[in-house]
Amino acid sequence: MDAAIQAKIDTWLNGNFDVATKEEIKKLQTENTSELADAFYRNLEFGTGGLRGLMGVGTNRMNKYTVGMATQGYANYLKQCFPAGVSVAIAHDSRNNSRFFAETTANVFAANGIKVYLFEALRPTPELSYAIRTLKCQGGVVCTASHNPKEYNGYKAYWDDGSQLVPPHDKNVIKEVDKIVSVDDVKWSGGETNITIIGKEMDEQYMEMVKGLSVYPEVIAKHKDLKIVYTPIHGTGITLLPQVLKKFGFDNVHIVKEQSEPDGNFPTVAYPNPEESEAMSYGLKLAEQLDADILCGTDPDADRLAIGVKDSKGNWVLMNGNQTAVLAFNYLMEARKAKGVAKPNDMVITTIVTTPMIDALAKGNGVACYRVLTGFKWIAAMIREKEGKENYVIGGEESFGLMIGDKIRDKDGVSAVALLCEMAAYEKEKGRSLYEKMIDLYVQYGFYKENLISITKKGMDGQQQIAAMMESYRNNPPKTINGSAVVQLLDYELQNGSNPQTGEEWKIELPKSNVLQFILADGSSISARPSGTEPKIKFYFSVNTKLNNATDFDKVNKEMDEKIKAVIADMKL
Repeated sequence: MDAAIQAKIDTWLNGNFDVATKEEIKKLQTENTSELADAFYRNLEFGTGGLRGLMGVGTNRMNKYTVGMATQGYANYLKQCFPAGVSVAIAHDSRNNSRFFAETTANVFAANGIKVYLFEALRPTPELSYAIRTLKCQGGVVCTASHNPKEYNGYKAYWDDGSQLVPPHDKNVIKEVDKIVSVDDVKWSGGETNITIIGKEMDEQYMEMVKGLSVYPEVIAKHKDLKIVYTPIHGTGITLLPQVLKKFGFDNVHIVKEQSEPDGNFPTVAYPNPEESEAMSYGLKLAEQLDADILCGTDPDADRLAIGVKDSKGNWVLMNGNQTAVLAFNYLMEARKAKGVAKPNDMVITTIVTTPMIDALAKGNGVACYRVLTGFKWIAAMIREKEGKENYVIGGEESFGLMIGDKIRDKDGVSAVALLCEMAAYEKEKGRSLYEKMIDLYVQYGFYKENLISITKKGMDGQQQIAAMMESYRNNPPKTINGSAVVQLLDYELQNGSNPQTGEEWKIELPKSNVLQFILADGSSISARPSGTEPKIKFYFSVNTKLNNATDFDKVNKEMDEKIKAVIADMKL
């Protein structure tokens, strides 16, 4: 065993750790030394969003001690920033240990003299964002690993506007967390009277806020029997979404029974991610049996969503994140205009790796569109910057996330599902399906097709391999991709844009982020973005062309698929 790793193990075996933890370490010493080394070879990093990792003993795992130390550092920073007093809200999802981690977090905050509002049981992550704003808290935490496999858990930190941490607070919190070098630095208990349990009253306020986002309640009244199938995929969505749909006026909602119970083992799926067709397979089966109008699913903490619709041949298909965003953005711009509630200073926000079709939609509707770095905290930061000057309507990104209205500052699968069901009713009133509407939008604005490849490099040197890959692209960028010239090389880490063909350069006015983008002469774009929390790199591809009429869709769709395949092959991915 490496000496540095062994020193950490010895600290845990001899320090103020509980007996069960020490026994588990001893068991790994005899049964699985490689697992033990992985559990201690580094400290689980408190990144700009918080913690995420495998659960278990060790410095590189999610457990009572890593959560407690992170909370102590965060508490110290909050008290520095808000000397007049601090309050926080805490929520959690359905994952194994999430309640335990939430209570651990609450106890540490409370022991530091901080007022804590702890949800009585599991709740969707977006409700936490809403609660922080409503209760005028200075911070908050949700214990969730979003859509990761069952072995994972996480800890997301929030600021006083209900968004995840942005500069300078993200880096400053990390510095304070890094100062907590021992479990003995943590105040574990003693402030229990500072904890207030919250629940149903906040639920009602949140659901009324979501109901207020409805644009055409009279259309829902006409189509209240719209046949909706919903799956929470064993997560928190079940606590609120059926009630929200009822408040909207829908009375023909069918819950996928096999996935209705919150369960951190996610027994029906390998990966509780609505982006994956496997996770939505039970919902697709029920939607087909019932001949439903729309299928909706949310991930375990109900901040992401997916929808399924029938295609022109009557087959059920899942919309990707870009298509879902296009439908939602267009509905809110189009319907608000038709209803006469659109404002001249309306704005929408998307991210640098999301489909450029959103820019085309916004331009066609005369609405300002801003692009920010990936992540809803950057959308929230842009809302803050434009507050009082422009009217925020909707934000979203390709990773199946939408944020509707400015009463919350994180992605919200609950309000998104409700609005997409309203949209299905709106299109049904016009005699068409959401699938047909999507094709009509392609004809109107251009056919944009996207794809995503995620490459994982496992092991201790995975991050180094990915770093080397990015360095190679930076130092030796391609001049052409799939026969089309690279006309823009955008390096968000160096905040530099350039045209390799002309030598022109310009500054990118966004915060630093390790993302590279290649924009081609034919309008295609390729983005490379390493994960900040996992040894993974994502490549985003977008191609586009004209679609002259709906009958050409299948043919042009195949051509676009082939073009993306050719781009991927040329990049040797």
